[in-house]
Amino acid sequence: MKTKLYMDTEKFLMGMTMRDPREFEENNMALHVCNSAAHVLENRKKLAKFLDCELDDFVCANQTHSSNFYKVTLAEKGHGARQLDTAIAHTDALYTYEPNLVLCSFTADCVPVIFYNEAKGLIGAIHSGWQGTVKEITSKLFQHLIEVEKCEPKDFHIQMGAALSQEKFEVDEDVYVKFKNLGYADDFIHYNEQTRKYHIDNQLTVKKQCELAGIPEKQIAVDRTCTYLSPEGFSYRQDKNAGRHMSFIMRKK
Repeated sequence: MKTKLYMDTEKFLMGMTMRDPREFEENNMALHVCNSAAHVLENRKKLAKFLDCELDDFVCANQTHSSNFYKVTLAEKGHGARQLDTAIAHTDALYTYEPNLVLCSFTADCVPVIFYNEAKGLIGAIHSGWQGTVKEITSKLFQHLIEVEKCEPKDFHIQMGAALSQEKFEVDEDVYVKFKNLGYADDFIHYNEQTRKYHIDNQLTVKKQCELAGIPEKQIAVDRTCTYLSPEGFSYRQDKNAGRHMSFIMRKK
């Protein structure tokens, strides 16, 4: 099973599964887009074994491109791990203080953001497609963590997983205007006069949101792998029936 491990220390484990033709459905991890739920569960069980945990330690959300986030407790352990109908509803970001829970985010071009705050023992996972980015889900969650959970911005460490590149994220004026209206994304927008299309870097826009929240740039890592161009990527733009990557993070006890 192809899995990128961005970090594996005594305290934190985080990474992203990749497309793998040797696995069921090429290592698709999502129950909401699959040919067989049994195949997805086999892939998830294999990942759990690789991570030295149980499938029922996973916590998944029913992602709807919202700006909603949810504080996970032990009561949500296993939600969405085996069945779609138990996933945390209408939520695109999760965070928790609980150890040994695996927070999950599913993407196929969208930007996955996984992060930890060692001082607080807090971890989180965000799903930010372009709709989530213009709704500023990442900004809103970090604002909440700083103001309500009393986190210091300097204590966050962020990893963004593989996503659609600016080259392949081609949009019309309606989407361009939404990014333009953010007021800080101009540097990440390119206009192609020949095609009359706009190309937007969603990853760097989300990175800017993290910086504007006060998180030091040196503590924000970005995996620039393009999910469209890489053979290890699932791309909804390329194939509407594409599977999904799972980005995951866990704080070990």
